Amino acid sequence: MNPFERMVKRYQTHPKVDVTQGRSIAFSRSTTRRLMELIDANAHGNVHGGVIMRMVDEAAAIVAIKHSQNPTVVTARVERFDFLAPAFIGDVVSVHCEMRYVGRTSMEVGVEVMAEDVITGEVRHIASSYVIYVALGANRKPTPVPPLVPADDEENAIIEQARIRRIRMQKIDEEAKQAKEIKD
Repeated sequence: MNPFERMVKRYQTHPKVDVTQGRSIAFSRSTTRRLMELIDANAHGNVHGGVIMRMVDEAAAIVAIKHSQNPTVVTARVERFDFLAPAFIGDVVSVHCEMRYVGRTSMEVGVEVMAEDVITGEVRHIASSYVIYVALGANRKPTPVPPLVPADDEENAIIEQARIRRIRMQKIDEEAKQAKEIKD
C-alpha cells in the first residue's frame, strides 16, 4: 500500500465527535519549534517570510485539528500576519498557537512567533497572526466543531476579546461587500 492510500484509509472513518462537549483554550494549545537552516534563507540572508508563514499555517492547523478532533481542517483566511523582526539562519523559531474563538464550523487560532539565538539565549518576538480554519466533514462540506469554553477568567477574557474582534471584522467585511456592490 502506498503512503497516499494509507493516509486516505486512515481518515476515511474517524470517531464521532461530541460537538456539545466544550473544550478550553488549554486543551489544544501547541508549540512547534524548528532550527532555521540555509535552505530557509532569502536573498538578504534572513529567514524567508514564506518559511515563517508555512510554519504558522502548519502549527495553527494542529490546534484546529486537536480542538475539532477532525483531521480535515482547511485554512479559510489569514486575518492578520504581522512581521515584527527578522529571524536569522541558526535561530530556533518557535510558533506558539492557541484557540481564540470558535464559531459553528470555524475556528480562529492566535499565533505568536519567537526566534531564539541558541548561543546567546536572546529571544525575539518576530511575528503574530490570526488564522481561521474550517472543519470539513466526509462530504468535504463544513461540519460543526465543539464550542470553546473558558477554563478560567484569563481564558474568558481572551475569548471575549476575540468575539469583539470577530464582530468588528464581520462589519468591515460587510462594508467592503456593500462598497463593491455600489461600484459594480
